[in-house]
Amino acid sequence: MLFTSYTARVEQNTVISFANVAARYEGGREVLSDVSFNISNGAFYFLSGASGAGKTTLLRLIYMLHPASRGQIKLFGKTTTGMSRDDITALRRKMAIVFQEYSLVSHLSVFDNIALPLRVRGADEKYVKKLVAKTLEWVGLAQYANQRPLNLSGGQQQRVSVARAIITQPEILLADEPTGNLDDDSAARLMELFLQMNKNFGTAIILATHSQRLMDTYKFPKIYVENQHVRFETRDAKRETRVDDTEPTEKKSKSQNSGASRVSRLASRDKSYFEELSGKLELEFSKLAGEEK
Repeated sequence: MLFTSYTARVEQNTVISFANVAARYEGGREVLSDVSFNISNGAFYFLSGASGAGKTTLLRLIYMLHPASRGQIKLFGKTTTGMSRDDITALRRKMAIVFQEYSLVSHLSVFDNIALPLRVRGADEKYVKKLVAKTLEWVGLAQYANQRPLNLSGGQQQRVSVARAIITQPEILLADEPTGNLDDDSAARLMELFLQMNKNFGTAIILATHSQRLMDTYKFPKIYVENQHVRFETRDAKRETRVDDTEPTEKKSKSQNSGASRVSRLASRDKSYFEELSGKLELEFSKLAGEEK
């Protein structure tokens, strides 16, 4: 009875579950093989690995953009194999994805890009306007509401992409190299948005990155994809296994340390600003949800 109760609690808290999953593209070898893991709600993981290792394929499997060639995938406790198109759409509405290339609609304003997911779902326009305005404030882009995306910097466009993702209050956020094209300042601001999503809204986040600097600055556990398999590394495991952690500090690269310190300082600078706005946005979500009912 005790075991059954524990198992039920684990399943209830698990939003992503892979069991012996493999993936291949037509006519090719397996990109991923025998992948098994569980991710709980509210978790935050970096996803890392060499180019072509299968990071994007893993994200595509989770978002149901690519079918598993074998094994079982469960999202929110539901097996995805054989799902109808309507069921897939319903599950995707609990998730959001942020791409490296922003994927904004160039002929729409910033406001309309962020509003798009709500309008597609048929939300009341009064609700849309209120929530988009609050979300724009949250990402620090209220003054750019009427601008076209191409008039914004890369960092600003990526924040629009994040705003479009958070507007639906997703339970899972998948981010595929979102800081890849950004400078340190923009990357730090973007990471603070992700942190606040995770902290204040309980969003489970998987963020793919090649940046060791980013992973050194933000001490989240990591998912490594290599040799068609996936392994997990916690912060403690990293401390135990990294050779350079045992070396004297003066032997480490000065540029690496100064770069990581700069990112950390930038993140600290923005933290209180985003925390305050996140609290306001969370309150607005609750108020507007009550109005919508």
